[in-house]
Amino acid sequence: MHTFVTFIHVLVCFVLILVVLLQAGKGANMGAAFGGSSQTVFGSSGAGTFLGKLTATVAIIFMLTSLLLTYMGTQRGSSIVERSKIPVTQQTPVPASPDSATQPVLPPAAPVNK
Repeated sequence: MHTFVTFIHVLVCFVLILVVLLQAGKGANMGAAFGGSSQTVFGSSGAGTFLGKLTATVAIIFMLTSLLLTYMGTQRGSSIVERSKIPVTQQTPVPASPDSATQPVLPPAAPVNK
């Protein structure tokens, strides 16, 4: 179910981007006043109403899938860190001494056989 909703969410993202980019800007009507082509592709009323309604519909679907994915993510009960399979190694603590802040603690040297 989570994979299906994620797929729908990504598909809606691409559709929303495409619909927003298809819309004409606010200055697009000035070109038509000086003999530019009219917007007859989407009907006589132009692209305003059709693309506006399509943008609102796709944006609502995008918000609903976002909320659904968020809800489904919180219902799993564990975080990504808790589900990871990498074991955490514990290091032995180094005893603190007054001069340990200035000098690094080195491991003891191996005995040399002569």
